Amino acid sequence: MWDNYEITYPEALKYPPCEVSIGELKINAGLLKNKIKELGSVNVNAVDEYAETKERYEFLSKQKSDIISAEEKLKGIIKDLSSLMEKQFKEKLEVISENFNEVFREMFGGGRAYLKLAEEDDVLESGIDIIAQPPGKNLQSMMLLSGGERSLTAIAILFSILKMKPSPFCILDEIEAALDDANVLRFGDYLQRFADDTQFIVITHRKGTMESADVLYGVTMQEAGVSKIVSVKFDEAVRENAI
Repeated sequence: MWDNYEITYPEALKYPPCEVSIGELKINAGLLKNKIKELGSVNVNAVDEYAETKERYEFLSKQKSDIISAEEKLKGIIKDLSSLMEKQFKEKLEVISENFNEVFREMFGGGRAYLKLAEEDDVLESGIDIIAQPPGKNLQSMMLLSGGERSLTAIAILFSILKMKPSPFCILDEIEAALDDANVLRFGDYLQRFADDTQFIVITHRKGTMESADVLYGVTMQEAGVSKIVSVKFDEAVRENAI
């Protein structure tokens, strides 16, 4: 009995009498044995492996929960920062726009100008439209102005930004090249206005800009293939006499 069913005779007596015939029982027993054989050999380490897998699962589940929680916190921080950035960006843009109109009017001798967001609904991704109206002309985009007007408008924007937040150091490379002599003098005047807060290094070929400088550096070639740097320092008296 043990060989066939892995049960002893006393243990078998504990079970209630079976109303199924011996033949049917043998058939069912045979089917069950075949199914057991199909399961293959028993993995004696299954219990330990299950415990390890369960422990690993619980660890990863906790890690997942921590990551999801951290993600939600980061999303909240990003949302708060985005709102703060939008608020500050709008405020600073408004200040720069007001400065721009003021500087523009001084440089052009009239007219008006302002900055506006290209897309009000998406502040942080929006472009900025530069709208300008030189004296005697219609209000229009900066790109529709003449070359000299565009240069002077761009210079006005630069000084508008510096007026709001001065930079300790600024390099300008022939930005006034397209200006006429009168506007070059206005440009030089603005350089002097901001010189107390910002050190300007200006690359130029314009006399009016040079006259507004404190120190001039020039590159000459007295001998073929040999460059030489010369410098001249102006004081106020010399500059006033030169002008």
